[in-house]
Amino acid sequence: MKKMLTLVLVSVLGGAITLGTYKTFLEKEEPKIANTNTQDDPVFLPTNYNTTTTTLAAAEGIDFTTAADQTVHAVVHVKNVALNTAQPTLQDLFYGRVPQKRQLGTGSGVIISPDGYIITNNHVIEDSEQLSITLNDNRTLEAKIVGTDPKTDIALLKVESDEQLPYTTFGDSDTAKIGEWVLAVGNPFNLTSTVTAGIISAKSRDLSGRSTQSFIQTDAAVNPGNSGGALVNTAGQLIGINTAISSQTGSYIGYSFAVPSNIAKKVVQDIMEFGNVQNGILGVSGGSLNSAFAEKLGIGETEGFYVDDVEEDTGAEVAGIKSGDIIKKIDNIKIRKFSDLRGFLDSKRPNDVVNITLLRDDQLKNVQVTLLKNNTFVLPFIGVIKEAKPEDLKKYKTDNGVKILRVNGSYGQYLRSEGIEEGNIITAINNKKVNSIEDVEAILNNRDTYQPLSIELINSKGETNRYGLR
Repeated sequence: MKKMLTLVLVSVLGGAITLGTYKTFLEKEEPKIANTNTQDDPVFLPTNYNTTTTTLAAAEGIDFTTAADQTVHAVVHVKNVALNTAQPTLQDLFYGRVPQKRQLGTGSGVIISPDGYIITNNHVIEDSEQLSITLNDNRTLEAKIVGTDPKTDIALLKVESDEQLPYTTFGDSDTAKIGEWVLAVGNPFNLTSTVTAGIISAKSRDLSGRSTQSFIQTDAAVNPGNSGGALVNTAGQLIGINTAISSQTGSYIGYSFAVPSNIAKKVVQDIMEFGNVQNGILGVSGGSLNSAFAEKLGIGETEGFYVDDVEEDTGAEVAGIKSGDIIKKIDNIKIRKFSDLRGFLDSKRPNDVVNITLLRDDQLKNVQVTLLKNNTFVLPFIGVIKEAKPEDLKKYKTDNGVKILRVNGSYGQYLRSEGIEEGNIITAINNKKVNSIEDVEAILNNRDTYQPLSIELINSKGETNRYGLR
């Protein structure tokens, strides 16, 4: 028995000595592998040693409830019953009928005045035969279109109500900052009064590739049905009209885009005051700077709008802006690319005076420019036309007409062979006399899509000719 106890004791002691030796001299620390299936609580490590309040902590303290409560009552559900062309049957073809079908579309809108003015997207109410809006309290009202602007995708509606309606106020989209918290309010998938939150991801975003747009980009979730809804800041002020999403599936995948409130506000004010949109023209053409363009020009600037040409009889020419100038700021708003410039000008009217900071010969120069009314227009198949001066009309011995400024590049050789040249005066389109660009626009807007164009023109020889264009 004593031998047995002694043997056990020696074995235990030997094992302890062996284990201690292994721990002390042989064992190496192995890397720990995170197991995605573990049920243990994760360990969070600080990324810096700053003990001051972090941005995240500040964001956690933001209260969205007030802004949301102010906005959901001012955002409406828009229903659009539209007439669209349907697939023709054999009977339709035989009798020469154009088949039509009714289609229901939905979107959102924002009440901007207590007497029932509502702003939405043009594509929400396009081709409408009947429009109705549903308020947050489930009341339904018939709506009428006051005016639209397809270029900015903004439309203004009006409803009649026996009582004042809840509405939201415009904020200043120019002062909105990247990283600022915003709320998107609308009716996605017919889910009324939906509120999502995110931040402003970018400003002056152009989706067309032609620098004709200037959207606010956010990561607040926006889906089909949100179009025309409100983008508001944490104070509940309207800073944008939700318009588009970037998606390969048709649903939200991370980014949404809104028309800035300064542009939307200006459009609806123009519609209410003038019946159409009044655009203030600077009078320059050119492009955005980047490294490749700057290298080609032999300059060291990679941000700004490079002025390639200045149009005659414009505010830019009067102010002394020249080819080669680089526009850096307008009214202290930094101009990095053309969409910055476009977005600013879309919020201005003719006769507005703007302060421009430009770079010329490595020196900053400030000039004041009075924006003018647009006096040019692109006439299909012909080219760019402009308002004719009295001396132009006198030269061509006519009392009315518009002047061809540039013939179409694609058809230029053919047009000239037919006697259509720069400087000629167009006196009538589709047998209607024209005196201004507005006359030309009205004729084109009121014609059928596939209706041929006919123009009456006085050439450089003083001859009056008529041309049919398809």
